[in-house]
Amino acid sequence: MMERSRRGFLKLAGILTLGLGTKPVIGALSGGDQPDPRMMQNEDALTATRWGMVIDTRKIKSSDDLQPIIEACHSIHNVPQLENKRHEIKWIWEEFYKHAFPTKGNEYLNERIEDLPFLVLCNHCVDPPCCRACPTKATFKRESDGVVLMDFHRCIGCRFCMAACPYGARSFNFRDPRPFVKKINPDYPTRMKGVVEKCNFCAERLAIGRQPACAEASNGILTFGDLDDPDSRVRKLLREHYTIRRKQALGTGPSVYYIV
Repeated sequence: MMERSRRGFLKLAGILTLGLGTKPVIGALSGGDQPDPRMMQNEDALTATRWGMVIDTRKIKSSDDLQPIIEACHSIHNVPQLENKRHEIKWIWEEFYKHAFPTKGNEYLNERIEDLPFLVLCNHCVDPPCCRACPTKATFKRESDGVVLMDFHRCIGCRFCMAACPYGARSFNFRDPRPFVKKINPDYPTRMKGVVEKCNFCAERLAIGRQPACAEASNGILTFGDLDDPDSRVRKLLREHYTIRRKQALGTGPSVYYIV
């Protein structure tokens, strides 16, 4: 009887000890507090309350117009070039209309639109489902300007964010990406096997007063600016032209617009 009571006491003590240790363990796994999204900024830093982008598809004639844009983004951010499509890493890439806008089907769609390559990237949503899905807060929305960012050191590779993103804007490193980077840019961190990555609206360039690399290389196809500023170039384009967004019926609030 005494041995049974002792065994019960030890079992209860073990449960209580586990319970007391659960909170700090969960806290460590969840990353604790929200990451501090601030970056080192100089006095020339570009600021906004909601960054957004307008893509003028009328200026796109073929894939040749888009390759310099993709190359500018991928080279600056050390995006690897992997031949195996299953392991491909993409921050910005081409899609045909039917894949980019599957909910906007049109039986009599203009042939130019139907055959045109569209640029797609992270939409930096107003209500990003990826951020809600991430258990460690490795991906988070910067409230000051709406940019959805990644903290690679917090990423545990669960890929919940990839499942939650309705735009396929995230890529997973199934292998060490560094050997597949043509020329490493020392000003941007490389990643490791087992983490997710995506477009960050060139937050590191905004912090030093520069436009996103894709916009700079686009020859006017991409316009980047503050969606909350009625006098900004992006707002002027949105007032003057008909635009569409990807899967906006989902309620995510995409910040990338397409002039068609």
